[in-house]
Formats: sequence, C-alpha cells, structure tokens
Amino acid sequence: MLTINGITVRLGGRTILDRATASIRPRSRVGLIGRNGAGKSTLMKVMIGQLEADEGEIEMPRRTRLGYIAQEAPSGTATPFETVLAADRERAELMAEADTCADTDRLGDVHERLLAIDAYGAPSRASRILLGLGFDEEMQARPLDSYSGGWKMRVALAALLFSEPDVLLLDEPSNHLDLEATLWLENFLKSYGGTLVVISHERDLLNNVVDTILHLERGKITLYAGGYDDFERQRAERASQLAAAKAAQDAQRARLQDYIARNSARASTAKQAQSRAKMLAKMQPIAAVAEDPSLSFSFPSPTELKPPLITLDMAAVGYADAAPVLRSLNLRIDPDDRIALLGRNGNGKTTLARLLAAQLAPMEGAINASGKMRVGYFTQYQVEELKGDDTPLQYMSRAMQGQTPGAIRAQLGRFGFSGDKATTAASKLSGGERARLALALITRNAPHLLILDEPTNHLDVDAREALVQALNDYEGAVILISHDRHMVELTADRLVLVENGAAIDYPGSIDDYIDFVLGRNPSKVAGKPNAAKTDRKAEAKAREEARALRKAAEAAEAESARLAAQCSAIDRAMFDPGSADPSLASLPMSELSRRRAKLAADLERAEQRWLEASEQIEAQAA
Repeated sequence: MLTINGITVRLGGRTILDRATASIRPRSRVGLIGRNGAGKSTLMKVMIGQLEADEGEIEMPRRTRLGYIAQEAPSGTATPFETVLAADRERAELMAEADTCADTDRLGDVHERLLAIDAYGAPSRASRILLGLGFDEEMQARPLDSYSGGWKMRVALAALLFSEPDVLLLDEPSNHLDLEATLWLENFLKSYGGTLVVISHERDLLNNVVDTILHLERGKITLYAGGYDDFERQRAERASQLAAAKAAQDAQRARLQDYIARNSARASTAKQAQSRAKMLAKMQPIAAVAEDPSLSFSFPSPTELKPPLITLDMAAVGYADAAPVLRSLNLRIDPDDRIALLGRNGNGKTTLARLLAAQLAPMEGAINASGKMRVGYFTQYQVEELKGDDTPLQYMSRAMQGQTPGAIRAQLGRFGFSGDKATTAASKLSGGERARLALALITRNAPHLLILDEPTNHLDVDAREALVQALNDYEGAVILISHDRHMVELTADRLVLVENGAAIDYPGSIDDYIDFVLGRNPSKVAGKPNAAKTDRKAEAKAREEARALRKAAEAAEAESARLAAQCSAIDRAMFDPGSADPSLASLPMSELSRRRAKLAADLERAEQRWLEASEQIEAQAA
C-alpha cells in the first residue's frame, strides 16, 4: 500500500498541495490528472523524495523500489543498449562479481540469483523494449551523444521500464514519443506487474491502461474508480449532487437570515432569532462547484481560395547536400482537407511539414502553391522560445505591427489571454499557456492552412478537447502530426503514411492503422498502405461538391437568421410598439400583417433550402 498522508507543499508563498490524502492499493494502475499547474509533478516529486513536504508524509513498505525518470537525459559514449542493461544494477553487480569471484560457495549463490532474475534473458528483453520505443538494431548500437534530447529521453524511459521497479512513476511519458511508440508503451503498461502511477493527458492511455484516477484540484486529491471516461461521468454526478446540496443550503441560509432580520428587534422572538443566528454562524458552507471550463480556442476564418492550395508533383525533399529524405511526392491539398501524417519519428513527417510550409525547397520535382495562401506552422520550438520577460501583449503587438490595439487584444482573447494574463511575463506562464500563445501568434493573419506538429504536448485534457473543437470549427485546411490518437480520430478525415522515403494516402481509419501497427486483424485493412491508389480528380470533385453544399447550407442558414430577426421586429411593432423600431411602429396594422406574412413565407423557403442542403451533406458523408 502506498499512502499519501496529509501532504502539504508551499512553493513561493502559494499552497500547491493542501493536506492531500489518498491510499493506492498494490498493483494499482493510477492515472494522476489535473489541470496544468495543479501540482501533479510536485506530488510525484514528493513521492520519490526529490521534494520535501511542509506537512504530511508518504508511507510505503520498506525496501519498496521506486522508479522515476531523471530530469536530465543520459549522455556519453555508451550505447542505448548498454545504458538500458546497466539500469538493472543488481544484474550488473552480480555479473561483475561472477567474473571475479573465487569463492565457489558464493559463486554458486551468485549464479542462482542470476537465474532467478532471468539475467541471461535480459539482453533480449532490453532490445525488445528499445525496439518498441523506436530503436532498430543499428540505432541501439550508436553512442548516446549522437541522439537528440528527445531520443535520449526515450533511452531513459527504456531503462526505467527495464529496471521493473515495484512502483513505476511516469510523468507525461508519451511527450517524446510518436504514435507508434505510444501504442507500444500502452500495451507494455497494461501488463506491468508492479504499481503504476502515471501523469498523462492522453485520454486513450488513461482509458486503456489505468484502473484508478487520482484527480488533483485546488490542492486536494480525490480517487475515482475506472479510467478517464469513468472519472468524467462520476465527477459530473458528484458535481450535480454538490450543486443540489449547495442550492438547498443557500435556501435554508436565506430563510434563517430573513427570520433573523424580521425578529431580532421584537422581544417575543429575540431569543429565537439569536438561536437561529448561532445556527447560521455554525453552518459550514458547501463550496460552489468549481467551474473550470475548458480553455477557449478560436481560430480566425481565412478568406476563400480556390482549390488546390498546394500540389506536389514528383517532389523530393531533404537537407543540404544529403540524400533526399522523401522522394516521388505526389500530394494535393485542398482548402477543406483535414490530414493527419502517420509514421514513426525519423521517417520524414516534419520534413514534409516543412516543405509544405515553404521552409524547405524541393530538391527534385515541383511544388505549386496558391500565391495568396497564408500558412500557420506550429512547432514545439516556438513554445520553448517563449520564456523571456516579454508579455503576450508585447509578443502579439510586434507580430501584428500596424494593427489597432483592439485587433491585437481580440486575437489574444481568442486564446484566453485577457486581463492580467495578457500582461504576464511569458517566463511565468505554464507550458500549456505558452502553447496557446504560440497558436495565437501563428494564426494572427487568419492562415488558409494550419500545420500543427505535436500541438498537444503541453496541453491538459480539457485544453486538448478545446483545441479539437476549435480545429473542427476552423474553416481552413489542417495538417496534423500528433501522437494523441483521440485528436487524430476527431479531427482528421484523411490519413497520409510517411515511411520508407514516401508519403502516400492510407486507405483505412485510425483504428485500422492502430491494428496495423500492433499486428492485429490485418484483414481489416484493404491492402498494404503503399498499395493505396486513389483517384485524386474524383476526390477533388467530391470535395468541390461538398464545399458547394456547405456554402449553400451556410447561406440558407444566414438568410433564415436574417428573416427571423425581421419577423421578430415586426412582432414587436404589432404587440409592443413602445419598444419597436419607430419606422415600423408608425405603420398601420394591415401593412405590418402583410409584411409579416411575406417574411414568414420567405423564411419557410430558406429553412427548406437549409434542410435540403444539410440532408445532402449528411448523405455524402455517409
């Protein structure tokens, strides 16, 4: 049993954890969740002894082995394979002792222990873990210093998983992983034999792996049974009960206050009033339901451009004098495309994104793009650069130089930066807030194409849902690179697989791709991905028809709204002339009735046009 017993932590004069208490059963799989800044990482640091609590303690059985990834990634000339093997210190020490031990009795004990811990099967297990996290045989043998920070963190994760601690603590383990490695990690954690505590904003991981949710809010922690969807349902029920109890208490409080006010001055009822005053003073208030609405994202709508936005004709792309990373690229991107790029990290997804964003020129072939097209390109590097003393208002003012203060404030407001938030130094913003600021900056000129490379790494679950909604409301094209398959599933309607130096349309759904990666139900996918052949002209025609239908539906909807407003204005003139438009209020009732009848007929026709267009859109989607 791991017990969090009344933990209080204060940092910088602010209480992060306030007598947080919970008990975690052995072998539980716990998802530690909460909004950004709620204190999740702080609590995990207290668990491993990296941070000392002001009050309370963490209790666990003696000799419990805790596993946690250090903040600094491993480095040096050792290979990933050697680093992972060395993570099992007992095995390393026993193997070294077996080579030098002269005591036959002790040597027998050493070999017996080596067999017990499956020391001789360890190399194979280490290699499998590294392979699952994206390291092929050649990569496992390269020195650590040849890798970027993200790949080094993968080695650190592999070493931690290999060491098999009694309590495995993971803080956003998928942030440095691609979708394929995330799927492998999820399967690995499902069968993990120890206790697992994982901080994650991945809805699918929380639903598929954990059996308990530990929710951290306002310094307190609450346990919920089940995965994330179960948590949301239980929390909604709890919030409803709390709201009902508060309403009942507020009504009782109002009755007591009214009685005290009416009867305190009367001698005959003064004592009763005093009694009720004491009751009111002792009444413990029920806290209002903490409304913490999802962050609001709103992308500005671009001007309309004729398709296609971009076409690639046998293009190749790469870096400097090296061989191309991708060849024979034939892609067409239209204004309403919602494309997710699939494939392991290192296969060229970001390279393709940079080509489409005009940051790289084709080495062969051609790229044709609309001259009026504007592109918004989001990367993690932009988030990392927003750490200075400048405020969101200063960043946006420079980016929108020449625009009015109102327009600058409006763009910031689309992403939740209003009031004091707009004038807070970027260095004091959370990772999620900096990600929102980066999104605000890249969309300041209403781009026709959004290219988002791992936009969710710093966003909590609620913010991710808000981003999904904003992308679905956005009227431009989207190209998404993300390991969050929940976001891919809800926003992308076209999948492009980037592998083996090519980028081709994937014929199945995201679920089919997951099965393909995991080797499950291969029959669900109609042929191998690189065998997909799509008729781009037919697709383009279908998109044109869909676009025309949407425009017709939008026009009919706008017309209906306009006519309904005119009907309402005439109704006011007929039944409440004092509040009506003077130009209508002065008309005789017969004229108002005639106009009202004509508007009603026009409104009925507009609503019918909207209904017909909507039905055709639904039929086309089906």
